[in-house]
Amino acid sequence: MLARHTGPVEGQPSAPAGTSCPVEVIAAAYLSQTFGDPALALRCAITDALADLMEAERRTRERSRLISRGFVRGRLNDTGDAQEP
Repeated sequence: MLARHTGPVEGQPSAPAGTSCPVEVIAAAYLSQTFGDPALALRCAITDALADLMEAERRTRERSRLISRGFVRGRLNDTGDAQEP
C-alpha cells in the first residue's frame, strides 16, 4: 500500500475553510495518491482506517491495564495488606 500522506496534495488547490465536506477532501486525496484508481484508493483508505482502529484498540488495552494495576495497588494500600516502608 502507499504511505500515508500528511501534507497537501500537490497540484490540487486547497478548498477554502468550510466550503468542502471533509469526506470529499479525503476521497480526493486518496484518488490523487493512487493516480485516479478508485479501487486502489478505497483499499488504501480501508487499510489506513484499520491501522488507526488497531492502534486505538492497543492504546485502550494499555490504558485499561494501567488503570487495573493502579486500582489493585490502591486497594492493597487501603486495606492495610501492603506494608509501608
